[in-house]
Amino acid sequence: MTFARLDHISDLDTLQRMPTWVTSARAEIPEDVAFLSGAALNHLHLVLGREEVPQALLRDRLALRAAAACVAFSGRPEWAGELRDAVHLLRPGDLPGPAGEIYLAWRRAVERPVSIKAVGRALPAFEPGQIAGWLDAGQGTPVVRAAMVLEAVLSEAPRADVPALILADIVLAQALGWSHLMPLLATGLKRADLRRRGDDLRFAFHRALISSVVDAVHLAADLARRAAHLKTVAPKLRAKGAGNAVEMFLTRDAVAAAALPLPSRAARRLCDRLVELGAVRELTGRDTFRLYGV
Repeated sequence: MTFARLDHISDLDTLQRMPTWVTSARAEIPEDVAFLSGAALNHLHLVLGREEVPQALLRDRLALRAAAACVAFSGRPEWAGELRDAVHLLRPGDLPGPAGEIYLAWRRAVERPVSIKAVGRALPAFEPGQIAGWLDAGQGTPVVRAAMVLEAVLSEAPRADVPALILADIVLAQALGWSHLMPLLATGLKRADLRRRGDDLRFAFHRALISSVVDAVHLAADLARRAAHLKTVAPKLRAKGAGNAVEMFLTRDAVAAAALPLPSRAARRLCDRLVELGAVRELTGRDTFRLYGV
């Protein structure tokens, strides 16, 4: 797939708006659906080329969405807020539980550029050779390759939905020339789609990407504006270590005050100040054990 350059586009709000013929079309013919998913991916590729888009933060928030979708596939009741708690409020020696493990797998998968070592860190239950074999299982266009990889994983490990989706997203990213995994497939698929094969699975992938990419583009534009505002207010922060704290907010979906590189009281004051300035949000609605994010 060939992607246009973004050099001539200067207005991020323009990029937020996916062409209406992509978002409003109700295509049912496989060729039309494949064309629309390609158009959507092209638009996302352009958005990802913008410096204003906080790439690591976008990936981390999409990882949360993908984890929530996978948890829903498994029939568990945890939602995004509970997944955040399961991971960000862990104490030394604590276990995150099954849902937390799913979230950790997605977070680890998006943290580093794609490599067998990085994938192995996210999926430690599988051998590097097995992972490499699965990643080489696909041929053809990006979506076809991703669908073939999911089929290959689930044919060998029928219960490995999360690894299959992570590896399918990785192959999609590699085929599109992206250095990092961008979680897209899980949020657009239904549980029953994972049991489809052949043309039916490829059709489900194309349909899933149309909806998930539209959401990702909107999220990217929203996070770009929020990140720009945080950078604007950062010089007003007096606390020592505030710069490193701001960098954490610019790269992570959620941050506990205790995780910031400041003394505990100073960290809480900094979070309160950032909320007051409208630069970050308190995500839990609680008075204690709070989490903050852009």
